[in-house]
Amino acid sequence: MSSIDASLFDFHRFASQTAWLGVFLALLNAAAVVVERALFACNEARRRRIDRRYEPVARRALDGDEAAVEQLANSPRRHRIAIAWMLVRPLYDDRDRQRVARARTIFQAMSLVEVADRWVNSCWWPRRALAVRALGLFQIENRTAAIVAALDDDHAEVRAAALDSIADLGDPQAVMAVVVRLHDESLHRGRRFAAIAAFGPEIEPSLLEMAGVDAANRLNYARALRICGTARSLPTLSLWTLDPDVKVRAAAFEALGHIGLDRHAAPLALEGLEADDVTVRAMAAYALHDWAGPGNIAVQLAQHLDDRWPVAVQAASSLKTMRDGGVAALQAAASRPDLAGELARQTLWEMAARC
Repeated sequence: MSSIDASLFDFHRFASQTAWLGVFLALLNAAAVVVERALFACNEARRRRIDRRYEPVARRALDGDEAAVEQLANSPRRHRIAIAWMLVRPLYDDRDRQRVARARTIFQAMSLVEVADRWVNSCWWPRRALAVRALGLFQIENRTAAIVAALDDDHAEVRAAALDSIADLGDPQAVMAVVVRLHDESLHRGRRFAAIAAFGPEIEPSLLEMAGVDAANRLNYARALRICGTARSLPTLSLWTLDPDVKVRAAAFEALGHIGLDRHAAPLALEGLEADDVTVRAMAAYALHDWAGPGNIAVQLAQHLDDRWPVAVQAASSLKTMRDGGVAALQAAASRPDLAGELARQTLWEMAARC
């Protein structure tokens, strides 16, 4: 056999072996998919059976039925994780204190706290997420450190569960952890600010302290103070209305609008009405709502009914809150034939419809 024939023979044998290997791998992959789907179907069928068996019992237990609590406490251990989900799910949207307290009693009676403590460090992220969420939702004591540590978890769902749990716990020991992670983009933004809202004014001093040394993140501090700020934040927010960054200025005026202006902040809002940036002017107009102090502010607001639409709408909305002065300014503008007059007439109609 010549060298060429030998090479062709080796090539054909290699090609044949490769083809059979491809067929084998394809069959193996198909078998794996079939097995995976079969296992998933079996697991789903098992979960549905457990749900049908225990969901009515769990509902009665959450409603205060002691016999149902005892029945869940005596359930087989292999069913208890599924039951834990039954206790957690209804409380996602219903944080009623009595129901949370009952769920915590059931959770403890089923010895699930020990399971959650183990699962916090599980190699499976769904277990870590469930454990962290349950510890916070049921407000289990002395677990704040473990929940805060989960803020640095590799998986986004676990980090989200940690933020939810911190909001549910409301433990002052977690305040600084929330503040320093306010700017962490790996954490869900809505949940970050929900945690701020959960602490309320209690977190305000820490925010102001950090804002004093972290000017680069002033925008997020202003947004957070809009949620939890009190009169204590007025001097800082007033200073921020002069910030070079228009986003910070707009956020500061919005926060001032939520807190309420004082006699020092009101003139700044009037100055903001003349800013070059539309959003700054709109938020300055918003900040002036309910103002009852000195000055002819209603007339100055009415001059912006023909401004860019976001500004005009906020000006009209604030005029509605200024009682007689605002009504007089709207009535004066209502005779105009332009868009400002139409907006004034619409606003007056809305005010009359509410009376």
